[in-house]
Amino acid sequence: MPFDILLVDDHKIMRDGIKAILRQSEEFRVAGEAENGAEAVQLCRRTQPDIVLMDIGLPGMSGIDATSEILRHCPEARIIILSMYDDEHSVVGAIRSGARAFVLKKASDNDLLDALRTVAKGGSYLSPQVSDKLLARIQRGDLESSRLPTALDGLSPRELQVLRLVAEGKTSKDIATMLDLGLQTVRSYRKTMMKKLNVNNVASLTQLALASGVTRASLPELKEH
Repeated sequence: MPFDILLVDDHKIMRDGIKAILRQSEEFRVAGEAENGAEAVQLCRRTQPDIVLMDIGLPGMSGIDATSEILRHCPEARIIILSMYDDEHSVVGAIRSGARAFVLKKASDNDLLDALRTVAKGGSYLSPQVSDKLLARIQRGDLESSRLPTALDGLSPRELQVLRLVAEGKTSKDIATMLDLGLQTVRSYRKTMMKKLNVNNVASLTQLALASGVTRASLPELKEH
């Protein structure tokens, strides 16, 4: 059964172009179209799509604000942000709102389909140009502190350990075993981190960790079995 997709863009020509791309695959079908954020929220509540392809620059309610609002009412929705721009402010804003992916509008048909397939399977996706740019800036140490989340500085060493493992896709049970912690303790750490970092689900927590450059080398030594 194909995944139902809601297209959200204020330009019909863009929606028509995306529909043409989707017709290349039988994995996806368009369940609805919206021209603005408020309409997208209403349609999501009514149609419960699997995936939302959301333009970031919408009139009125932005794509980022619409993402947050949709996830309040439809937490199972998987949202992909589409953008003309790859600045870290937009990328991190999308991630913090709960988006599963950030795809540039100049991406190829195959890149968009790859993003859809990854998100459909429960994963996260950044356009290669976006991830390369963020990685380069992280390596140079010149990411703008006012734009990237700084709340990581407020996490404890143990929370940072848990965050790194979350970013690697480990389950709470895996983390409990690796760090010799109780399962409920790990879940409590995750809940506390999401509150501190102002994110509302594990997907956005994972993306935030990756965008912030969380790596094994940068974190305290882990007690693993």
